[in-house]
Amino acid sequence: MRKRLLLFDIDGTLIHSGGAGVHALIAAFRERFGITDDLRGIEIAGMTDSGIVTSILKKHNIPATTENVSAFLDSYVHFLSLELPRREGKLLPGVLELLEELKSRPHLVLALLTGNVSRGAQLKLEHYGVWHLFEFGAFADDHQDRNQLGSFARARAREKHGREFSASQIDVIGDTPRDIACGKAIGARTIAVATGKWSREQLAEHQPDFLIDDLSNVNEIIDTLGW
Repeated sequence: MRKRLLLFDIDGTLIHSGGAGVHALIAAFRERFGITDDLRGIEIAGMTDSGIVTSILKKHNIPATTENVSAFLDSYVHFLSLELPRREGKLLPGVLELLEELKSRPHLVLALLTGNVSRGAQLKLEHYGVWHLFEFGAFADDHQDRNQLGSFARARAREKHGREFSASQIDVIGDTPRDIACGKAIGARTIAVATGKWSREQLAEHQPDFLIDDLSNVNEIIDTLGW
């Protein structure tokens, strides 16, 4: 079978962290800048970590310099490592079974396309026991604009496998309209999963190629998507 590149989002698609990320952002902002903010009014789901940090800084009229953003993210990763064990997070239904089954199929390449910085992605997925199932990823370290991340994922796939993956050979799987948009940005097939904050009806408005409730029916998903 022809190789296929599967690019998975993390939060709301593979896991719910029980709020670990938000609490880590709050703690990091308080530590670095001495300001307590509950982050209401800050768009988080589907955004890149660097984009979220920039929004928080701008809200408080703090220059979003490279130094300030980097310092904020360093603190965030530190606090994330502390928050993950404290929170009632979980792998979402079917995720482990699906990933293990997909990993066993040599024509499939499993990778990440996520708004997390790479260190945060690793912390989260190691905590829930699935980091080792992914070969590589595209992260917020690569670009603040999520729609730019697909090109980084394709480049890494090319480096690792010595071949170009055409748009028709790529799937982007996520739970937000931003996941759908970043998949469309590279012409990939888009698979929306209604396990995050957006309902099935809200996701449908953004016209993903496939829309599923969750990842629990592993065999049906694999058959439907031709994986």
